[in-house]
Amino acid sequence: MRKRSMFHRSIFRADPNGDPDINTTPLIDVMLVMLVMFIITIPPPTHSVDVTLPAGPPPNTAVLDENRVTIDTANVIRWNDEAVDLAELGLLVKQAAGRPEPAAILLEPDARARYLRVDEAIGAIRRNGGSKLGFPGIQNYASLI
Repeated sequence: MRKRSMFHRSIFRADPNGDPDINTTPLIDVMLVMLVMFIITIPPPTHSVDVTLPAGPPPNTAVLDENRVTIDTANVIRWNDEAVDLAELGLLVKQAAGRPEPAAILLEPDARARYLRVDEAIGAIRRNGGSKLGFPGIQNYASLI
């Protein structure tokens, strides 16, 4: 049998048939330290989102049993033919949803209205509790699809 060098024994086990075990604890320690360093060095978010909150008394627009919300091509939102902004729309939807029998909201956007404005209106309706939302006249858009 050949005699192995001291270098060979320092790298490999004395038993050539033994299972090689790697100590993973230092690897995990280094990984955790790097993770903490990455988390520390991430800059805090500096951007902000402007939110327009309603101010003053609620709008004088009446809440009916069926309320029509229309959006025209100029992106003007109307509640029963009265122009409102998104904050006022949210207040009106809250009033409509807070009734003992929630009022129905019928959303009728113009065929050429911007999708983003329609999406904002639907979001305002859903966020403020509008559970009875209908889309009358949807068959008018069949030719556009």
